[in-house]
Amino acid sequence: MVTPADVRNALKEVKYPGYSRDIVSFGLIHDISVAGGAVRVVLQFSSSNPETARQIQTECERLLHALPGVHSLHIDLKLPAAPPTPSNPFAHQARVSGVGRVIAIASGKGGVGKSTCAVNLACGLRRLGARAGLLDCDIYGPSIPLMMGVNEKPTVSSSEQLVPPIAHGVKVMSIGLLLTDDQPVIWRGPMITKTIQQFLFSVQWAELDFLLVDLPPGTGDAQLSLCQAVPLDGGVIVTTPQEASLSVVRKGIAMFDKVNVPVLGIVENMSYFMAPGGQRIEIFGHGGGKREALRQKAPFLGEVPIFPEIREAGDVGTPVVVSAPNHPAAQAFLHIAKMLKDMQLRK
Repeated sequence: MVTPADVRNALKEVKYPGYSRDIVSFGLIHDISVAGGAVRVVLQFSSSNPETARQIQTECERLLHALPGVHSLHIDLKLPAAPPTPSNPFAHQARVSGVGRVIAIASGKGGVGKSTCAVNLACGLRRLGARAGLLDCDIYGPSIPLMMGVNEKPTVSSSEQLVPPIAHGVKVMSIGLLLTDDQPVIWRGPMITKTIQQFLFSVQWAELDFLLVDLPPGTGDAQLSLCQAVPLDGGVIVTTPQEASLSVVRKGIAMFDKVNVPVLGIVENMSYFMAPGGQRIEIFGHGGGKREALRQKAPFLGEVPIFPEIREAGDVGTPVVVSAPNHPAAQAFLHIAKMLKDMQLRK
């Protein structure tokens, strides 16, 4: 009569594929049971590779069938569950109802004037005849309400959607409109994700030609949440001329590439300063944005010089494009807005 010891000894002749060691020393034998001439072997694998398991099963059957006293044989293979196939993080994207194009205004680092560009581009698009909205996704540091001169809270429609206030002809939404003065936002990532989704799909944006989204600096939760929620028609990168800013521009472009968002172009802000005597002073250097655009093979949308009027207009809530549309500062923003308006963006 065949015994479990006989079966185990026979299985010591089965080598693990690719190794000189046998499956017994590898610890694959989970159980051996013998009843008369009926043999059952349970093999426990740590790898979920079915091809390896089949090779071992075939060799075990060959050796055990040749063992005297074995009349029937069953080899039970126990493989770990295969790792789940990574889900598509963009599978649940949806267009924002009533919005033609969604464009992100981004920067690799803070302090480059990204929000200033966002408000002036939104107002510039409106001045050029487009219906524009502006969504502030900088949850921790919302500045859009101040720069757009908005202090009224959104109302709620009969369909239970937030109705965004309108400033200078632009629909505006920001977490800053829902907080009391100086109230900090102390949230973890999931709360930011939920808030951005609500600002996209629970706000009455319709009907808009453009929705500009002012992103916080960097490549964190807000950026990823936005890209997963809605198929962006493009991204605009704002930088200043110096290398410290340009090095993180590359990270911003790489982020957009990874999430399949076309880079519409680069804006060089704070490009230079015109002194009262007419002298041009390049405080942060000059031309770095254009050179980086060439290096990245991305459009260069234009340069915005340093003008005190830009800061002053933002501080009082009337962007320079609105308060002084013929000023050189406003004309710089209008030039970029026109380029965006005229682009054949992804639909």
